[in-house]
Amino acid sequence: MPKIAPTPVCSQSERQILEDWSRSRTLEARLVERARIVLGCLDGKPVGTVAASLQVRPNTVIDWRRRFETEGIAGLEDRPRSGKPRRYTEEFRKQVLSTLEEAPPKGQAVWDGPAVARHLNASVHAVWRVLRKEGICLARQRSWCVSTDPEFTAKAVDIVGFYLNPPENALVLSVDEKPSIRALERKTGYVETDNGKIVRGFKNTYKRHGTLNLFAALEVATGAVHTQTTAKKRRIEFLEFMDRVVADLPPGKEIHAILDNYCIHKKNDAWLAAHPNVSFHFTPTSASWLNQVEVWFGILSRKALRGASFHDIEQLRRAIEDFVAAYGPEAKPFVWRKREVKGSQLRNTIVNLRK
Repeated sequence: MPKIAPTPVCSQSERQILEDWSRSRTLEARLVERARIVLGCLDGKPVGTVAASLQVRPNTVIDWRRRFETEGIAGLEDRPRSGKPRRYTEEFRKQVLSTLEEAPPKGQAVWDGPAVARHLNASVHAVWRVLRKEGICLARQRSWCVSTDPEFTAKAVDIVGFYLNPPENALVLSVDEKPSIRALERKTGYVETDNGKIVRGFKNTYKRHGTLNLFAALEVATGAVHTQTTAKKRRIEFLEFMDRVVADLPPGKEIHAILDNYCIHKKNDAWLAAHPNVSFHFTPTSASWLNQVEVWFGILSRKALRGASFHDIEQLRRAIEDFVAAYGPEAKPFVWRKREVKGSQLRNTIVNLRK
């Protein structure tokens, strides 16, 4: 009969930590394994049973049980090791960062990893390790649009207020147009790359078959979308679309339409006078991201337009209409959330950015 070792002493808080570790998908695999070993011992299982269930040697179970008994949770961590001496020191880190503050070498507009490595006569891998540790991505770029509208705060509060707290017995619409959608015809399919990967491919040559404009009105509360394709995007087409949308909505309700500052959205006093239940609310200049229908346009582009081939305008129109019909039953309202953007103003150096 195998000898059963005494059960280690463990507090409730330590056991909770061990259980969290044993279920973790992000923790190091060795810590997960050690937590499961100790939990098996805490449950009173024999060493051989714990070892067999985790496919480790019995001596491994004994060692980690003993470490836990004497040191607790801290005993499951790796002890400090001497290891190989660091080749690149804190001084090297400072050299890499200071290099990025200098003008790039002739023939380059910006620094990259190999250029920094050549400048310092160092390994490019060492440079990349420093950059990764500092969170610096030299190849990635980001652009944004900063609104200079002096009434930005008031307009943004007005629009976001409709998203978060819409008025009772009223409908909030997010309205805009996607102009000049091209009907491009080109050969598409799947290709195998030189490394054996199968990817979507298309020829770089194509035929143009004209363009379509798409007007869309998103019901903020439900996610339902009203659309209309047109050959032109003049004020007359915009007002005809609004007439159609208003006619499709339940009568007797106030309608608040959120629009950007495109010229055809402005100077429609006569139409608004004829529709006293409709109010237009304009986003701040250079802030179209406040208009939720832009999110829906992005979904349309990814699902139905990008990578597609159209033989004529009518095929493009049918593709848009088919997407709208398929999207309708699955429509859900978008959840408005604020994303904090840090360092959204350009800085000439990394040092200035971190001040």
